[in-house]
Amino acid sequence: MSKFRITVLALILVVMAACSDQQSNSRAEQIRKETNEIIVLRFATWDSGEALEIQEAIAKKFEEKHPFIKVQLEAYGDEFDQKLAAAFGAKNPPDVMYMWNFPAYFQSLEPLENFIRRDPTIDLNDFYQGLFNYSTMYRELYGMPAGFTTRVIYYNKDLFDAAGIPYPKDGWTWDDFRSVAKKLTNPATQQFGFGVRPEPDTFDLQGIVWSNGSSFISEDGKKIDSYMNSPETIESIKMFADMVKEKSAVLVGGKNQQSGEEFFKKSKIAMWESGIWPLEEFKKAKVNFGTVEMPAFSGKPVRGIISSSAISIAKDSKNKDVAWEFVKFFSSPEAIKMRTADLPVRISMVKELQTDQDPLMGPFYKMLERANATPAYLLTKNWDEINRNLSSAINAIMLEQDAEELLNNAVIDSEKYIGQ
Repeated sequence: MSKFRITVLALILVVMAACSDQQSNSRAEQIRKETNEIIVLRFATWDSGEALEIQEAIAKKFEEKHPFIKVQLEAYGDEFDQKLAAAFGAKNPPDVMYMWNFPAYFQSLEPLENFIRRDPTIDLNDFYQGLFNYSTMYRELYGMPAGFTTRVIYYNKDLFDAAGIPYPKDGWTWDDFRSVAKKLTNPATQQFGFGVRPEPDTFDLQGIVWSNGSSFISEDGKKIDSYMNSPETIESIKMFADMVKEKSAVLVGGKNQQSGEEFFKKSKIAMWESGIWPLEEFKKAKVNFGTVEMPAFSGKPVRGIISSSAISIAKDSKNKDVAWEFVKFFSSPEAIKMRTADLPVRISMVKELQTDQDPLMGPFYKMLERANATPAYLLTKNWDEINRNLSSAINAIMLEQDAEELLNNAVIDSEKYIGQ
């Protein structure tokens, strides 16, 4: 992140020098004067339901400010990646789109540096800097942060109260976590302290591995041996399998099994690890719950992983300046206030709305402050191939097979993909 911050500082200096040359009218307004035509701006999203309605409202608000622009919202839903890939392949992509998988698409996206350099109204320092890690490829920024979630522990207050156990607090450790999970387990009533996914997402596990001082891959993306199979990585993954073995945790969400969220709502597990997604679901189910930041390994700082979304511009867009105006508006305080389905990504908005002071929301921002590492899929172009081997190993570990042997074999099978 330090290299990116240097880039940002350089951009700010350039912007300050260029401010005197800026005209009051934007480039988009100049286009309107030159053409006197309605410009159709295509915006692709994966959202549906309430989130889609919010985006429609944002589009209308943008049109009010720019009467010469018509935003055509394209809701791709579950077929987002297929439709987007087809549109890029046909050289007919939407002008603006939601984006998360930058390794797959960045070559079809427009770098944003030139827009930022000439626009004195954009303040990158008002965004949580860790979010830029997830939309930067090879030092180029390809997307403005739109939404995010970090991961926290949800806990059932009623089950804690019934067992006479104090609620967990920030700064707790995995030893604390495992001790509490044991005390909250009652096999006679099929109640367990924690729910473990039988096929956990390796992306989500990275924060836990980072917290233990390791990672799946080196920072330069050139080495996995002694990282993916390090003692710290092995300990991090094996910990959950050990909890299942000792029956303080139960496998949830596998084939013919209910999800962890369902177990949590029915008070069958006392703790559940997840992002922001189930929070409203738990509220509607009237679960008496709290959230707390992830536990730490003794003597080591907690590290967070981010699931993020961004707004990007297609390289083949014929309306890039207009697209930037929309991206900028989507990132503005006005639009962020409208996007109630997302956690605010601007520091000033979080302070104004006091989102980080909300007892349920605060831990997500504490974990965001601890999320400054770059995930593995952004460090090597062949991560998909490596990840298949890693995922298979971890799934077997959850079934109580030998963790060290499995991860060593995953490294051996994956090293051929490094450096290609």
